Amino acid sequence: MSGDQPATRGDRRPAGPRVGMISLGCAKNLVDGEVMLGHLEARGIGVTAQADDADVVVVNTCGFVTDAKAESIEAILEVVEAKRAGRVRRLVVAGCMAQAYAEELRREIPEIDAFIGLDELERVAEAVRGELADHLPDQHGAVRLYDHANPRLLSTSGYAYLKVAEGCGNPCSFCHIPAMRGDFRSRPLGDLVAEARRLEAAGVRELVLIAQDTTRYGEDLGLDHGLRRLVTALLGETEIPWIRFLYAYPSTLDEGLFDLMAEEARFVPYLDIPLQHASRPVLKAMKRGGDAQRYLRLVERARATVPDLAVRTTFIVGFPGEGRDELDELLAFVREARFDHLGVFTYSWQEENPGAALGDPVPEEVKAERQAELLEAQQAVSMAINRGLVGRTLPAIVAGPLAEMELLTEGRLRRQAPEIDGRLLINDGTAPAGALVDVEVTEAHPYDLVGRIVRVVRPPSPGPRFLPVIG
Repeated sequence: MSGDQPATRGDRRPAGPRVGMISLGCAKNLVDGEVMLGHLEARGIGVTAQADDADVVVVNTCGFVTDAKAESIEAILEVVEAKRAGRVRRLVVAGCMAQAYAEELRREIPEIDAFIGLDELERVAEAVRGELADHLPDQHGAVRLYDHANPRLLSTSGYAYLKVAEGCGNPCSFCHIPAMRGDFRSRPLGDLVAEARRLEAAGVRELVLIAQDTTRYGEDLGLDHGLRRLVTALLGETEIPWIRFLYAYPSTLDEGLFDLMAEEARFVPYLDIPLQHASRPVLKAMKRGGDAQRYLRLVERARATVPDLAVRTTFIVGFPGEGRDELDELLAFVREARFDHLGVFTYSWQEENPGAALGDPVPEEVKAERQAELLEAQQAVSMAINRGLVGRTLPAIVAGPLAEMELLTEGRLRRQAPEIDGRLLINDGTAPAGALVDVEVTEAHPYDLVGRIVRVVRPPSPGPRFLPVIG
């Protein structure tokens, strides 16, 4: 059965449309998707993870770089084809592309039935019911902040993201996120603690703090050492075993966080600090501070303070002004810094970028070659670091059966953030998803590790995946 007809006796599907969501892009966008799903659930509208079972599909788009836009358009067009074939009744587009390009998308893809901007997530029920046909979101930057009173349907298992702030105030020339998501604005500390407690009650074992610039948390609220104060409050007000944060901006990083990591076992020894480059001329063109030597000293101080600290970073290659000398400086920096995890992106020129006037002088094939060269250099570093873990027994969280090989169990060490770092493959011993275990590392690979469960420290905590409306 499909559509808005009432359910018949014996049909377990709820009355009204059944909604599926395709969520693309970053973890911040994923949280927005979970809030939209929560509003649907709260209004009694059925949601499904099976694309073939959906009457209405919401595509939660990303508009950060050209490839992300292309992926979003491809997902939209796939749903358009399903709609033409009669498998889908309605197509809703949400996320950053709806915020910034709804008018253009409506002209180019008239099969889209509704758009939802970043400031109107709660209107998703109207959209899927066909009540927003003539509506276009405000095409300017978002201004709202969603709080803990919003419902949320978690799409992750064992861990959850806590979005501590929205928007961004940094002037990076390669990024137009501020134009879509608006100025940087922090959520109140008490509001975040309240949501964290709800997430804990829902069975979350790992809380991942995120924002566009997480280390700037609280600055706009007049809080000194805002992120440190927030983490301290979360440690005191919850018993969530693992708390980590992502996206540290080097110029706003409070080094007092390192002392807190060293003191608090539940504050995961993990530093994600996207540096983007190491050559001063390239960083200057990117409108970012710092240089290789300052970054090296920062990483050295962090490692000297925090035992077993894992450090992750990301770089952009092929930015205007990057020649062979600048790339060689970056390669030397990577070999010396010895990052535990590293991501490399090629520069994506977009006319919306603040630095669009710099052009795009590096050919795409050269960008790809530089990306491969940097990843090859990092692979040797990662392999050496992972070999050093063999024989050690370390805390881990169980994710569940490995998708591609169910005889193996997938997990993560504290040094592996969800979705972005390598995996722990458990080939000896079992424990349910969400369990905290001690694992002896037995094999090392460039990105993944293999280990056996030594003991189950704590079984999974049962709880609802749906966080209902408060009040």
